[in-house]
Amino acid sequence: MIAGLELGGTKCVATLAEGREVIDQRRVPTRDAPATVSDLTAILDIWCAAYPIEAIGVAAFGPIQTDRSAADFGTFLATPKPGWQGFGLAAHLQERYDLPVGLDSDVNGAALAEGRWGGAQGMANHAYITVGTGVGVGLVVGGRTMAGRAHSEMGHIFVDRAPGDDAPGICPFHGGCVEGLIAGPALAARTGRSGEALDEMHPVWNPFVHVLARLVHTIVLTGASERVALGGGVLANRPGLVARVEAAARESLGGYAQASFTVGAPVLGDQAGPMGALAIALDVLEGAEA
Repeated sequence: MIAGLELGGTKCVATLAEGREVIDQRRVPTRDAPATVSDLTAILDIWCAAYPIEAIGVAAFGPIQTDRSAADFGTFLATPKPGWQGFGLAAHLQERYDLPVGLDSDVNGAALAEGRWGGAQGMANHAYITVGTGVGVGLVVGGRTMAGRAHSEMGHIFVDRAPGDDAPGICPFHGGCVEGLIAGPALAARTGRSGEALDEMHPVWNPFVHVLARLVHTIVLTGASERVALGGGVLANRPGLVARVEAAARESLGGYAQASFTVGAPVLGDQAGPMGALAIALDVLEGAEA
């Protein structure tokens, strides 16, 4: 029995499972850290009293400290979300429940879930890109997410733009990085409408596809990724757009280095995030038992 917490920008999802079989799932709105964590621990308290839970996995928005050897492991860093910076989530959960707590970024969790149960099963190297309020990349290399002083932030790299695209990027840190050019708020700034509301024939998708394909190009060559899943609210239920990104990425790579890869929607769909928290819980449990 394991519990998973997916912390998103607008909502959090708590999931109780036996392995991958979901027993219960509950949602709470994301407020400041004390209020949100109080809501989540109220759910965990009920589950821990009723079931023999062995580990807790957290898939969280960031930036958050994911280095387990760091003194501030599981602490939110310079996040723009009010009331979260400096909150030590992992330490809080470990102290309250005396259980192994695994923690990673939300998009890394989604990538792990796709590797365990989704479209990347059997693949050592793969990636997950989410395009929504922001752009995040979960990168799995050798069966593990990229780990170091922090989690990957490839949504903030710079790539070349489509010819003639001179729209100002909206990232408050980097301007015209990938997120600043194609995230939901960037599309809204370009068109006056949310990305989810735009018809697939809208011309804004031309620079969008160009930038996202360049990001896929970079991921395939740096992470040797065999599959890149494209998720998030902007791309949900848009198979034609996903196919355009794959074709553009192949054209961009030009057959270089015999790069063999596929691009597709996440097989787990909108459950990739919640299942990601469960995958993180299983990873830490299996590590504790090894």
